[in-house]
Amino acid sequence: MTRRSVRGAGAAVADSAREGGELVAVVVPEPRDAVPLVALQPPGAEVAVVCLRAGEKGDRAALDDALASATDRGCRVAGGARVLGADGSEVAAALLDEVRDLEPDRVHTLDPDPVHVAFDQESGMPSYAVPAAQAETAAETLAAARALQRETGRPVSVDCHRAGSDPQFGAVAGRRYPLAGNWLSAGFDGRLTAFLPTAAGLVRRFQRVPGGGWSGPELVEGGGLAPGLLVVPDPAGLPHLFALRRTARGDGGVDVEIVHAAQYRTSDPPTPWQSLGAPNAGDWRKGREVGFPAAAFDAAGNLFVFARNFGHSISYLCRAADGTVTPWRHLGGTRVADELVAVSTPYGGVEVYGRGRDRAGVVRWCTGPDGQWAEDPRPPFAPRPGTLAPAAEPGAVLFRDLRTNEACVWGPGAPRPCPLGEADGAGPVTGVPGVELDGWPYTVLLRQGPDGRCAVGAHPEGRPDTGVWWQDLPMASYGPPAAALSRRGLLAVAAGAPGGRLLVAERRGPGGLDLTAPQLV
Repeated sequence: MTRRSVRGAGAAVADSAREGGELVAVVVPEPRDAVPLVALQPPGAEVAVVCLRAGEKGDRAALDDALASATDRGCRVAGGARVLGADGSEVAAALLDEVRDLEPDRVHTLDPDPVHVAFDQESGMPSYAVPAAQAETAAETLAAARALQRETGRPVSVDCHRAGSDPQFGAVAGRRYPLAGNWLSAGFDGRLTAFLPTAAGLVRRFQRVPGGGWSGPELVEGGGLAPGLLVVPDPAGLPHLFALRRTARGDGGVDVEIVHAAQYRTSDPPTPWQSLGAPNAGDWRKGREVGFPAAAFDAAGNLFVFARNFGHSISYLCRAADGTVTPWRHLGGTRVADELVAVSTPYGGVEVYGRGRDRAGVVRWCTGPDGQWAEDPRPPFAPRPGTLAPAAEPGAVLFRDLRTNEACVWGPGAPRPCPLGEADGAGPVTGVPGVELDGWPYTVLLRQGPDGRCAVGAHPEGRPDTGVWWQDLPMASYGPPAAALSRRGLLAVAAGAPGGRLLVAERRGPGGLDLTAPQLV
């Protein structure tokens, strides 16, 4: 496996996007809550911390140390923590004033719907290991970021993290809404569409003509969407969109449900969001904890949607090709974390993988010859949190090894994972199949390096064991980069930039993976 770096005219564009940096606002109740979120910030980010209260002296010192460490690794710290001193009914207005003053590109906060640690069967009340102020602050922060985006029209990204994060991997292990991977899609007409989750909901951008100019950020109708997104192609290659929607209740609670939309033509907006409900929907206190959905289509066009339920096992429903929808059904079995990945298999079915909650490793669910679901609790690999993703090849999954961080791929029947090289960097690896190189089909992979720069790799389709040739690209990405292949065989690679902008590069010709200089659009 080899690697080479490519720098040229496009590097200046990428560097200018990086130098502009993201302004990241970390919004939490107290200084101690900000420490793990500050540790997530990459080099180049400008970090501002907003706390509702001043907290204890020792916690303030711990935050000062975290900010100093961020400066040492290349972040720009916008002074010490801003303390609002607000409480009760004053919080919403104070937070909105603060985000208006900062105008952040990205907001990091806590989980508005925390996970229970115990449940009283008699009263029907869950209990939590975190104070209620954390969820309340997260909900108010989401509302403030949403209001700012609607006022300015400038997309604001939001990341929500669970408190009490994994001691080895920090807050990244507790990400409430996973990073979108396959967010770039090519339509029948060859035009690209980028789907971006934001504070105010789903934003999309699309090419006005193939290879031409891009539309400005366009907010897709649908209120109450959480800032996460899953994009899944159907058998025809059309993008289907999945998200969580939070709706306030009159009794002070909140309903959280899974919603689905689809885009059938690049120039037309997606369909209206359709509710798919959620596991445990009969009790809002249980239902609000639903995990982020995973979804895949089988060869007949049936859509399977999976989610982690209140009991931390997997539930699913099926929307048949004729439009009929089953109730939510529980699979049970091994308890799983929030990360689920559904894949379409080579034989035309669907399988789902989940990262284990109580042990390292994954669980796999598949259907047997009788159509019944069966659990495979011991696939031979353990992924790092936040890295499990569908592979380009049917039925396989991509991930970073728990111990080594190396990118790997595994499919059922393989005795062990196949390493793909490159143990630096973070986040999921994504890819597209069917890219023709010198007359042969190849799978193209994308990943982020340790400094946020993108790298592209390739291996013969279905043969990752032959080795991956990695090439650094002169473009950085805020979040995982994405690739799309048009029906005419044109490959495009895109990366996120601050303010809802994109860096887009396209393949020059069929002879290799030589890409055009990235354009900031």
